[in-house]
Amino acid sequence: MDWNAYDAALFDLDGVLTPTAEVHMRAWDEMFNAYLSSKGVSQPYTDQDYFDHVDGRPRYDGVRAFLTSRGIDLPEGDPSDGPEAETVSGLGNRKNDAFNAVLARDGVEAYAGSLRLLDALAERGTKMAVVSSSKNAPAVLEAAGIADRFPVVVSGAVAAELGLAGKPSPATFLHAAEQLGVDKDRAVVLEDATSGVKAGRDGEFGLVVGVDRGAGAEGLTDAGADVVVTDLEELLP
Repeated sequence: MDWNAYDAALFDLDGVLTPTAEVHMRAWDEMFNAYLSSKGVSQPYTDQDYFDHVDGRPRYDGVRAFLTSRGIDLPEGDPSDGPEAETVSGLGNRKNDAFNAVLARDGVEAYAGSLRLLDALAERGTKMAVVSSSKNAPAVLEAAGIADRFPVVVSGAVAAELGLAGKPSPATFLHAAEQLGVDKDRAVVLEDATSGVKAGRDGEFGLVVGVDRGAGAEGLTDAGADVVVTDLEELLP
């Protein structure tokens, strides 16, 4: 890959820089299956549901999309709802509590290949940002010891504060590029979720890289990835 053609790299976090997607998957699985069981729903939540409805989306959007797939309609509620509330917000907050418990207990380390690419890009002066739907992104970056590498972090909390639409809208990626002071056609989007890849495609960025951590190369390509890799080390200059 010729990084001389680009001035910035815009990284998704979970599944691209850190294996926190696994923590998210466990937290979603436990939360949704406990809820479905309590309602007598026979069709369980599966890993495929994660990729089809949840992966890459803002938390409440993921809750809503999955519930819709099971024909369940809950009131939206409010982000201040407690985790016991039977609302979209309540279930989202219930999952968030599970995620934070696992993160605090087990911690997280960045992928070795991702660290090597970050080092190489820093050496050549490529600007870098994290664009994540997760409101927990700053905590994950701190836990992984890589927070100081990114002058711009557009998390789910930042998106909510600024009124930016979540992925698959390109709004958060466009905001990150603007904050870095680079044109979108000189920026690379790196994503492991089809919703994030679609955001990069629809934002007309210079290059969209799909990182296959389980979504599948075909799905990422169909969503608009220009190239698909299984590890960021494959993108070393």
